[in-house]
Amino acid sequence: MRRHAGVLAVISGGGAVGSVARYLVELALPTRPGSFPWGTFAVNIVGCLLVGLLMVLVTEVWQTGRYLRPFLGVGVLGGFTTFSTLAVETHALAARGQWLLTNVYVVGSVLAGLTAVWVGVILARLLARRPLGRRARR
Repeated sequence: MRRHAGVLAVISGGGAVGSVARYLVELALPTRPGSFPWGTFAVNIVGCLLVGLLMVLVTEVWQTGRYLRPFLGVGVLGGFTTFSTLAVETHALAARGQWLLTNVYVVGSVLAGLTAVWVGVILARLLARRPLGRRARR
């Protein structure tokens, strides 16, 4: 455990940053019972875009130390995004009998999330001016 203390510390710090950011988005986009949960949808889609973008930059483009990837990926983005809240909100919509909204939320979240990761990867590679199929040598 002592060997991983530095990594655990940066993950904790990143998690605090991401969690506070998510809380601020939820304050800005509150969800009323029975309405579309825009706050959770926004943090999950933005988080997917950022994970696609940042993980390409961190693993293929930038020369980084061992702490940046866990800080950003597990810490900041792990604290920012939330699958459990998506599940709770989906259950609440279904319990109210709002099946169309429930399905739009679930399917829309998955499709938009996958698309956002893909867009993030492409953006990162365009920003780095690297061909899409090229990988960093290790």
